[in-house]
Amino acid sequence: MHGSPRTTSTAERTGVRRPLRHAAVLAGALLLVSACSSTHSSNGGTNGGTGGTDSIGTMTASSPTPYTVPYGITLNAAIGPVNDALAKLTSAGSVDDLNTDLATAQQAATSGSQSLQSANPPSSVSDANRQLSVALDTLATNLGAVQTDISNSKVCATSSALAETGAAQGLKDVPTALQSLATGGYTTTFNVPQTPQQQQRALDNGSLVRQGANDGSGELTVDNSGGTVDAVLTLVKGGQSAYSFYVVKGQSAKLTGIEDGTYDMYFAGGFDWDSSSKKFTESCAYTKFDDSTDFTTTSTTYSTVKITLQPVVGGNASTSTVPSGSYPVP
Repeated sequence: MHGSPRTTSTAERTGVRRPLRHAAVLAGALLLVSACSSTHSSNGGTNGGTGGTDSIGTMTASSPTPYTVPYGITLNAAIGPVNDALAKLTSAGSVDDLNTDLATAQQAATSGSQSLQSANPPSSVSDANRQLSVALDTLATNLGAVQTDISNSKVCATSSALAETGAAQGLKDVPTALQSLATGGYTTTFNVPQTPQQQQRALDNGSLVRQGANDGSGELTVDNSGGTVDAVLTLVKGGQSAYSFYVVKGQSAKLTGIEDGTYDMYFAGGFDWDSSSKKFTESCAYTKFDDSTDFTTTSTTYSTVKITLQPVVGGNASTSTVPSGSYPVP
């Protein structure tokens, strides 16, 4: 009889303890959630806290600091390509090659000028930087002018084109500006090309450029009295130059002893006669008389021909321009 109450009492205690255990676990969970919620709220979480920093720190975005290229680098980058292009000029093998190299140098000078315009130099050399930019722009203009003169045959040899290049104002202004920059502590190398001097070479009036056979009787008088340039007249027989002689502007000259035959007549005009190449180097023009000329000698007569190199009213000798490459060497 006493055993049953124990069993009942034990069962009652067991029944009471199970709810208490669940309650304890629930209470612990509530405390944990409450603690996390409290912490999140106190740190400005989504539950309406009042500002503050996140518990794991705050990341703040900032603008990148602009990089400024040092002025010395900008200066060398502006001058270096100009130096390289100018160094090639004196090794050009022909006028066409030189014209191409001049265009490259012109572009380098233009680019250098523009880069210096947009540079941010120290205030101590700001004026010198502007001076150099203008000097490079002047140089680019000068080099462009030489190219134009080549195209117009105002200069028609590498020697005269280089001489004009060497006289460019920009080649004087750039070193002056660089000297001002050197005074401010910025130095760079600039090499002015060594070019020939401009020349005005000429032969005496009537000088023979090509001495042909002098045992004929024919005579040729060339009137260049109204001319603005010197001239060299050439008689071509059978496709080969037979006689050539020099006629100074404003004068006339006579060639004698011309052998009988039919000749084509050419004349070149210009300044600065280069005897080695037998060409003018400046203001070049090449012309051919459209009709050939006969020199004939008989027992009683010989041919005397007179031509005027400038157009005249009532003239009967028409002419045509000849490309320089098709002109016979005098």
